[in-house]
Amino acid sequence: MTSLDNFRLEVRQWLETNCPESQRQPIIKEEQIWGGRRRIFPSPDARLWFERMRDKGWTAPDWPTEYGGGGLSAAEAKVLEQEMQALGCRPPLYEIGLWMFGPALLEYGSEQQKLEHIPKIVRGEIRWSQGYSEPSAGSDLASLITRAEDMGDHFLVNGSKMWTTQADKADWIFCLVRTDPKVPKQEGISFLLIDMASEGVSTAPIELISGESEFCQTFFEDVRVPKENLVGELNAGWSIAKRLLKHERKLMSIMEMMVEKEDETVVELAKRYVGVDGTGQLRDNALRTQLTRHLMNSQAIEWTSYRLFEQHGQVIKDAGLPLIMKHISTTELQRKDELILAIMGNRGLSLKDAEYSHKEQRLVKNWAYNKAQTIAGGTSEIQLNIIAKRALDLPGH
Repeated sequence: MTSLDNFRLEVRQWLETNCPESQRQPIIKEEQIWGGRRRIFPSPDARLWFERMRDKGWTAPDWPTEYGGGGLSAAEAKVLEQEMQALGCRPPLYEIGLWMFGPALLEYGSEQQKLEHIPKIVRGEIRWSQGYSEPSAGSDLASLITRAEDMGDHFLVNGSKMWTTQADKADWIFCLVRTDPKVPKQEGISFLLIDMASEGVSTAPIELISGESEFCQTFFEDVRVPKENLVGELNAGWSIAKRLLKHERKLMSIMEMMVEKEDETVVELAKRYVGVDGTGQLRDNALRTQLTRHLMNSQAIEWTSYRLFEQHGQVIKDAGLPLIMKHISTTELQRKDELILAIMGNRGLSLKDAEYSHKEQRLVKNWAYNKAQTIAGGTSEIQLNIIAKRALDLPGH
């Protein structure tokens, strides 16, 4: 038995002993545990599960132990992920700092910045938001105009950011700001950390087609930001921004593993709403074909994800895999949502009508919300251009 096999057994035993039964149920959105100054636990079991994972460093299992992480290798972290999935363990912590900002700060931040922010992310003491998109920039992120003027001992920030996820609940925001308007646009951008409690910072929620408001527009009016909150070199933030987007795209490719789960699979839903014939097959042949195609695609995506993991640390890699994962996984998620609504028929028509069950309304809301998945982290149109150029080596136009 290899050391990794021994580790797997140890992890399995630890999870079985320490993960409460209530935390082995499909995740419910209202019961997700988000970090931050205003952190709320939906139950004593949720707090216990979080604290046990936090104390092991397994909220960030492959981060260095000196910053509070678990210090696991990539292979060990994958084993932990697999065993948690096998047991049905809920994620102990949801946090943009874990998924996107933390990995970038570990690579580009100063030692002082790492010591200040990374342990707080691991312990769920701070909640981050992302300040990238702007009203006037669209998909051309480098055209941003939020500016940070050098005032000697601090920067003075003015401008606004769009689609800042849950910025009204965040403690800090990492922002791309323009620090030199006279150079080519990508060369005059810096990466700045801003405390949301700073004077001059405000947010306005944006209502989505799902009826929810998880996104905000965030405004900066003469916000003073200390110089020590600059990550990396002045005017060199574009490299950090691109690196962080890789982490965001990775997150988008595994999002379905982390979002609210139904207590029925899509196959079980189909059997309940559509019914089966005497042989046990779905009565609707066309729907059966669509469902089979979705299941095959989902399995292929899972295998591709594992193949991508297996490339970690290898000399010879398929550089195209990371580029395609975000696109194919988010697209398939949306296909699944469309399939579920087709299965539900007339029961999939309302977000609010009391005639429909809470579960049915939630399925429709998920369909509406997940329309954003092919936009967040880089639109599918932009992603396909990148895939064509970098993965397929097709000529540009």
